[in-house]
Amino acid sequence: MPVPLYQAKAEFFRMLGHPVRIRVLELLQAGPTPVRELLPELDVEPSSLSQQLAILRRSGLVTATREGSTVVYALAGADVAELLRTARRILTELLADQGMLLEELRAAP
Repeated sequence: MPVPLYQAKAEFFRMLGHPVRIRVLELLQAGPTPVRELLPELDVEPSSLSQQLAILRRSGLVTATREGSTVVYALAGADVAELLRTARRILTELLADQGMLLEELRAAP
């Protein structure tokens, strides 16, 4: 029996629900990047980064190519970068609304 679309979406967002995975996707927006350049930008052990990259690869969000002894990761498509930009816009709006609420609370007698 096929998985309902809402369940597939929930699993997709659960897969994105890890800070290291989000940060890797953000870093890869700048272009294809070798693992050795990703590691200093993240506060994780190499084995943990490898595990998170494997999850992103299996999900189809990133690609990996070998250049000699170096593995270079890249976003699988422009839609991934657009998803991150959309998330940033949504968060910006949410935080702006929270900031206005905070100002109202501080101004109240």
